[in-house]
Amino acid sequence: MFYPIKIFADWLSCAVFGLSPETIFGEAVNFFIYDTIKIFILLAVIIFAVSFLRTFLPKRKIKKILSRHNKYFGHFLAAVFGIITPFCSCSAVPLFLGFTEAGVPLGITFTFLVASPMINEVALVLLLGMFGLKIALFYVFSGLTIAIFSGIVIGKLKTENLIKNFSFDEKTENLRNDSKKIQLRRRILYAKNYTTKIIKKVWPYIFIGIGFGALIHGYVPADFLAKYTSANEWYAVPIATLIGIPLYSNAAGVIPIVNALFEKGVPLGTALAFMMAVTALSLPEFLILKKVMKTKLIIIFATVVGLGIIFTGYFFNLVF
Repeated sequence: MFYPIKIFADWLSCAVFGLSPETIFGEAVNFFIYDTIKIFILLAVIIFAVSFLRTFLPKRKIKKILSRHNKYFGHFLAAVFGIITPFCSCSAVPLFLGFTEAGVPLGITFTFLVASPMINEVALVLLLGMFGLKIALFYVFSGLTIAIFSGIVIGKLKTENLIKNFSFDEKTENLRNDSKKIQLRRRILYAKNYTTKIIKKVWPYIFIGIGFGALIHGYVPADFLAKYTSANEWYAVPIATLIGIPLYSNAAGVIPIVNALFEKGVPLGTALAFMMAVTALSLPEFLILKKVMKTKLIIIFATVVGLGIIFTGYFFNLVF
């Protein structure tokens, strides 16, 4: 899907900037160009699609779908929905915003936010090919458990007051209330205007976050990770998790690194903890979320999910 972007990033970094893809700096610049363009395209497409569909689906219906059952089943539904929407951590944010504005309980929205980047069919297929069916299924189960556990804990903490005022304008309500009479061009115009509004608010944070992630991505090779996480010490899993948080990638990009770490002697649970931290917790995601929630809630989110990842890493090391 993003192959043309990769070709453009290669051309720009090599032919225009004269950077070698074999150098760490050249790789970092290429990563920045590719991921910046990819994220902006994903955000634009997803925000446009979600805002367009919102004109047909009143927020009370969204809330009813995820909240009409008991609260634990709502978390399960959000996690399953996350699995079938294979977004990276940044591109899952627009749906998170939509759920929040629709009145879906905050804990359930966080369950989706964790599950969406961490578990998807790409991760399942790659893990299946590299580690076998048992590991792949255990990973999916662990990811679901972390997502649901994190959402339940955050929901119980009653942190709604830490969400910033990021509601949709009154025009959205008018569209919903009279949705059957609105012509297609008005829906499209609303979606276009809303997409532009959100992109204008978050673009500096995307540049800063991906830029920092690209820098670390290029300068933290697998050998470095293996050096500090290969020991069977109690601190190996927490270190792998902490190293993974500032990095940014999707499951397809990080699983080959996990395989390389495993081959270098890093225990499986430690390597998977690194993978979960990279996919579910990333600096670009935090910077985008900073626009819609207070720092305290981001810290709570990162802490709860991080502890779940660390526990899962220990569990995998114990079992496998």
